[in-house]
Amino acid sequence: MDILAIAAVAPVIPVLTIERLADAVPLARALVKGGLPVLEITLRTATAMAALEAIAREVPEAVVGVGTVLEAAHVEQIQRLGAKFAVSPGCTPALVAATRVAALPFLPGVQTVSEAMVLAEQGYRVLKFFPADTAGGVAWLKAVGAPLAGLRFCPTGGIGADTAQAYLSLPNRRLHRRVLGGAASRSRCPGLATDRASGCRSLET
Repeated sequence: MDILAIAAVAPVIPVLTIERLADAVPLARALVKGGLPVLEITLRTATAMAALEAIAREVPEAVVGVGTVLEAAHVEQIQRLGAKFAVSPGCTPALVAATRVAALPFLPGVQTVSEAMVLAEQGYRVLKFFPADTAGGVAWLKAVGAPLAGLRFCPTGGIGADTAQAYLSLPNRRLHRRVLGGAASRSRCPGLATDRASGCRSLET
């Protein structure tokens, strides 16, 4: 499954920053049950790798990937633990090479048209737009829609409940949403034991 196929599975990709390992599997199960089977675990906590391994093992129906991949050395490790794709806020030649050697689907980050064009020349058709809100947001995606018609973007960063629908209405996007601690939406995450179980904030969209 390539990135385009993965992005097509669900309109929203929750971005998980997991602080407690005990939350990992219940959270993943709740999100899958709520119709969000594609999950991205960020490498921002000490439990991230263990959470990846646990979710990949215990929630096989989830398509779990890893975000905040900054080093080529991470690629082999996350793939061995069960990651189905890798995501980075930017892109380096080393990351491109490592993910290609591993045959691991890769979602590189861009902020400018030139960066998008460089990656398009290398065969990438789905890109992470980061940080979306401060880099132009919906207006930027609308502006590049015609000249970069062959590309699709996963906007991430600064997207809240008040702006999510505007992103979802664009034809050239797949939406990333962060999932952090806070009040959970049980209608979207019915499997969460409590409203504080690592989050699910603002997933109504």
